[in-house]
Amino acid sequence: MTETISSKSRRAERRPPPPLNTAALERLALRYVERFATTRGRLADYLKRKVRERGWDGAPADPKGVAERMAALGYIDDRAYAEARATAMTRRGLGARRIAGAFRQAGIEDADAQAVAPAIAESAGEAALAFARRRRIGPWAREVADRATAERQIAAMLRAGHRFDLARRIVALPPGDPPEWVDLE
Repeated sequence: MTETISSKSRRAERRPPPPLNTAALERLALRYVERFATTRGRLADYLKRKVRERGWDGAPADPKGVAERMAALGYIDDRAYAEARATAMTRRGLGARRIAGAFRQAGIEDADAQAVAPAIAESAGEAALAFARRRRIGPWAREVADRATAERQIAAMLRAGHRFDLARRIVALPPGDPPEWVDLE
C-alpha cells in the first residue's frame, strides 16, 4: 500500500525562502515597481516587511535607500502618482480631505501633495456633484429629503471629504434641478 502526501503536508515540507541580501532586495524592489504604481514610502514599507518576513543576510538593510534609488532611476514619481490618484479619487466623488488622507497613507511628501492641492481645490465642486449623483443626493434624489435624511446625506458627504458648506448646499437642492445652474464655488 502506497501512501499519498496531501497538498497540505507538501506545503508544510517546503523550505522557507532564504534570507534576503542587498541584491535580492533590489530585485524585489524592481519587481514591485514594474507591477504597481507606487510611491517611495510604500516601496520602503514593502521592502521593510519583506526583510522582517524573510530575514536579512549581510550588511544592514536599507529599504529607504533602495526606494530612493528607484526614484532616482525614474521608476517611481511621487508627484505623478499623487496627480493620478487625486484625479481618480475626484472622479469617484471624493473630496480634498479624503484625498489628503490617501496621500498620507501612501507616504507622499508634503511638497508633492501641495503641488497637487490647487487642482484638487479647483475640482471640489465637480467631485461633490459626482458623489451626490452616485449616492442620489440633492438634484439626483427621488424626493425632497426630510431633516433626518438630509443630515445623513450631509454626514455621508463629510465622510467623503467634502466641505460642510458645499455638502449643505448640494443636499438642499431640489430634486431635478440641473447642476449646471448651481454655483458651488
